[in-house]
Amino acid sequence: MTTMLQNQKSSSYDLSEESPLAQLLRPVKLDDVVGQTHLIGPDKPIKKLVDNNQIFSMLFWGPPGVGKTTLARILAISSQREFIELSAVAVGKSDIKEVVLKAGQQQKTLGETYQSPVLFLDEIHRFNKAQQDYLLPFVEKGTIILIGATTENPSFEVIAPLLSRLRVFVLEELELEDLKQLVQKAAQTLKTKISSQTTTELIYLANGDARAVLTLIDHTWQTYGKINSQHLKNLSSKFLRHDKQGDSHYDTISALIKSMRASNVDASLYYLARLVEGGEDPKFIARRLVIFASEDVGLAQPTALVVANAVFDAVQKIGWPEAQINLAHGVTYLAQAKKNRQAYDAFMAAKNDARQLGNLPIPKNLRNAPTKLMSQLGYGKDYEMYSKQDLLPSKLKGKKYFR
Repeated sequence: MTTMLQNQKSSSYDLSEESPLAQLLRPVKLDDVVGQTHLIGPDKPIKKLVDNNQIFSMLFWGPPGVGKTTLARILAISSQREFIELSAVAVGKSDIKEVVLKAGQQQKTLGETYQSPVLFLDEIHRFNKAQQDYLLPFVEKGTIILIGATTENPSFEVIAPLLSRLRVFVLEELELEDLKQLVQKAAQTLKTKISSQTTTELIYLANGDARAVLTLIDHTWQTYGKINSQHLKNLSSKFLRHDKQGDSHYDTISALIKSMRASNVDASLYYLARLVEGGEDPKFIARRLVIFASEDVGLAQPTALVVANAVFDAVQKIGWPEAQINLAHGVTYLAQAKKNRQAYDAFMAAKNDARQLGNLPIPKNLRNAPTKLMSQLGYGKDYEMYSKQDLLPSKLKGKKYFR
């Protein structure tokens, strides 16, 4: 647990401190933050909150290293509140209980003068339903101001009751110019020079993650005392560029799906490896396998859906890194399976008619007849199970979706 006092004012950098460069350069004023102009620019929501010394429970959703923690800290400082930083990866319900019990006692003691602390919960999507449920009453009563941070879609990862109590702000990947500005600020702090070419390589190696950029600069500087392309190559491990929010994300998952569709096992495993090595969320991959099992394998091998669901369940239960074995199992099985898209294609055709033609009248023989009047009107009349009657609305009589 990390607590930051509300009276922190300085934004200077002390190189004598044994702190990572990313920590030394972390802004404590909104004016020092790079990027996120849609949130911190003139008259934008976070800017307004800081200017007015206001705060409420919220959730920051965005890729790594774009300023989620920094903005939370600045909001706590500007509103003169205690800042408590926890990571959902490392803490549990007992840690949250300790925070809220202390806050609750202070609330009773201080009464109207009580100011709720800001509980910053990083990677909030790692909390299970029960843990998220536990937060609800304390957020509702104002015992704490909750600021959650996540790299995953909160619609899927945060329970609806909690999400409804949080204002969601989407943080965007930093622009190239923002990252260049950050590199130059780091160079000035270290009293060194970083060339334009090295700056570009730094940004590429870090996948646009500001924290990763500063960490790579820090490690290179500590090791060599200067920073150039060769030093970066010596220190940076082999990696695959995979931006989970950008084109490579969609291109790589598309390559995996199309390779499985073509029954090319080797290509399928390669693109799976690209996703895994690039840090893709294993649950995202598993979801795509479940969809593929019905969309592409379909009726040709109905057990594919059973296998895909088993893989998804295993990924949730086993966790990383062992779950990659389950994914490899599923991908290999689905790539080798026979393919039949008839169910998918037929449904899409029917869906298109439903959208284009609206609410066509349901044939009377398909309607329920709970009253005598309805029976007299012909509801449910002449319906025969297992017959070859055409049961479509009159405007679609004779239409064939599934062939």
